[in-house]
Amino acid sequence: MKINFYYNKISGNIYLLLIFLLIGIRCFFNAAVPLLDKTEARYGEIARIMSETKNWLIPHIDYGVPFWAKPPLSSWMTAFSINVFGNSEFFVRLPYLLVSIVMIFLTCRYSSLNKSEKLVPAIILLTIPEFFLHVGVVSTDLFLSFSVAIVFFSFWEYILSSNNKWIFIFFIGLSLGLLSKGPIAIILSLPPIIFWSIRFSIPLNKILTKYLLLGILLFSLITIPWYYLAEKFSPGFIDYFIVGEHFNRFFDSNWSGDKYGFPKSQPIGIIWGFLILFTIPWIIFLITKLFKNINSIWNNKWRLYLIFWLLWTPIFFTLSSSLIHPYILPIMIPFSLLVSEWWNEMKNKKTYLFISLIIPVLLLLIYPLDWSKKILHNNTDKYLIQNIDHNESIFSLNKKSYSSQYYSNGKIKVLNTRELDSIISNKLIFSIIINNDDYEKYPNKEKLTLLKTNDKKGIYNGSGPMY
Repeated sequence: MKINFYYNKISGNIYLLLIFLLIGIRCFFNAAVPLLDKTEARYGEIARIMSETKNWLIPHIDYGVPFWAKPPLSSWMTAFSINVFGNSEFFVRLPYLLVSIVMIFLTCRYSSLNKSEKLVPAIILLTIPEFFLHVGVVSTDLFLSFSVAIVFFSFWEYILSSNNKWIFIFFIGLSLGLLSKGPIAIILSLPPIIFWSIRFSIPLNKILTKYLLLGILLFSLITIPWYYLAEKFSPGFIDYFIVGEHFNRFFDSNWSGDKYGFPKSQPIGIIWGFLILFTIPWIIFLITKLFKNINSIWNNKWRLYLIFWLLWTPIFFTLSSSLIHPYILPIMIPFSLLVSEWWNEMKNKKTYLFISLIIPVLLLLIYPLDWSKKILHNNTDKYLIQNIDHNESIFSLNKKSYSSQYYSNGKIKVLNTRELDSIISNKLIFSIIINNDDYEKYPNKEKLTLLKTNDKKGIYNGSGPMY
């Protein structure tokens, strides 16, 4: 008995230590890595503008340019963090880190393992490449994933306990999903729950209670006001967001009406490739166990619930060619819980843990290397403009990046070639970012002095009085 006690205590401490190690590594990257183009810098800039202008109703991608592509929940959280702590990268990413930690320990609550191994799902979750990557990434996907998790866990709790408070938490989860990424939260949540309820003949009177109407009312009170006000004060939002983002984008990867994004054309069924690639090495073990236990799973309520949660998202996105790998993020929780279901049957735990830790540790080790820093420098304009005097004019030729907007505090302006010629002839003091291709084509390049460059672009001073 004493041997088992000490073994359980030691293993529990090791798991907790691994969790702190992985979160610590992610915290380091959250502070050290700049906001990268296009996604992170874009959402960082939206939140920065929101914080600066105090316009909490309509997100803006630039001054006077509303952002209709996503609801504001993640931007609200980021802008609030900026207001309280400042706009350094760590604090811009802080809401996502905190939500990730909540998701990690919420997942452990549903582990079927004994007390000493209750933290295993957290280890698995943190070592899934897709999830580890998003523990701090500024985007809408993490808040969507959190919302979906609330929906699934609250429905399960209600079925087990019949406690009506879970109905309200269920609809709060849906509301947060609608405010994080829109109706896709309903699409990813309700069908697998309905399929599971049909499979196990859950009585309709257990679901269609008087509290259901109160839950729908709560959902409406939380969700509808923002959508109504957004359309009222920014006409055209509903059509663009509901029809454009949810239908046109799904069926047409090159949708011409896209105001903010970029083409995401992928082969049909690529979502399954993302699922396999971004869950290595655990996917190998899970596929093996699913095939071996397929008959018993069909009659196991909890495991089949997790299976439906896990599989519905890739099934839904199978026919869409307009997607990126974060679309699988909402199913990382059921993935980790399913792996932990067979944890005690895993013969080579140490091997899986070792392989799964390679990516986080390797990222930490290669970060100081020159070629690693070069990759970062090529995907953000932070290093080009960080030493520029922001009291002087700063421009970008033909187009500007989101990172240049963010790190210039929104001061960077776009010029065309004619306008650049004009400010050079007027001998104004300025700095300008120019893509390498545009620089080669520019006829008056001899009047520009290179300050700093990367593989894609450079920043130059114009020939003015300072020379």
